[in-house]
Amino acid sequence: MSNSPRSEKGVAKQLDEIGVTRNSYDAIVTSGDVTQDLMRQIGDRKLFHLGPSRDLSLFDGLSVERVSEDQAKAIICTGLFHDDYETPEDYRVLLSNLYDRGLPMICANPDKVARKGDILQYCAGALAEVYGQLGGSVVMAGKPYKPIYDLACAKAGAWRGSDIAIGEILAIGDGPETDILGAANQGFDCIYVSGGVRDHTDNLADELAELRRLVPQANILEATDALYWVP
Repeated sequence: MSNSPRSEKGVAKQLDEIGVTRNSYDAIVTSGDVTQDLMRQIGDRKLFHLGPSRDLSLFDGLSVERVSEDQAKAIICTGLFHDDYETPEDYRVLLSNLYDRGLPMICANPDKVARKGDILQYCAGALAEVYGQLGGSVVMAGKPYKPIYDLACAKAGAWRGSDIAIGEILAIGDGPETDILGAANQGFDCIYVSGGVRDHTDNLADELAELRRLVPQANILEATDALYWVP
């Protein structure tokens, strides 16, 4: 389960490219899949795509029209156009103009930042945060919000041929405000990867305190080289 704004097929292709074999996983669920469902529910299909061209697989198979910002009836945000050097502040004027037109936004990736090697890059969630601060209407498609968990559980149950009980589910992730919060809200056991987005493996005590602040409803247990919680 990924907050990638790409479709399941798009993520499978990406995994192929980085050497993850198909026998390493049974199914994929992305926030892009949830976004596609939300796009199907939009009455007027004239959409402004705010994001890089690599995310265009999100629109495959949908009867939508991608248009310029001045023609759009809604915004599909998958990220920054150039996340290798831009920041959300570069988009404040654009987002203000979109807000002035009263356009709703569907955020296809609630992550605010993601790690790429040694670099942290801004994601769609950071733009959605600015848009929400301006007063814009934002619908989030991925973790920590319930729709992506419902879709993942349904797909897992279909693959196994029976329903999946909450006690059988283990989530793994590195984002306190997405992976850990989402798992906590759903009642799933979760393993927190401290060397991911925040990369605080050198000071787990401080990281534990921060997790408790960010996700106070979690019952966090300490381990030698990891932090994890159980409901």
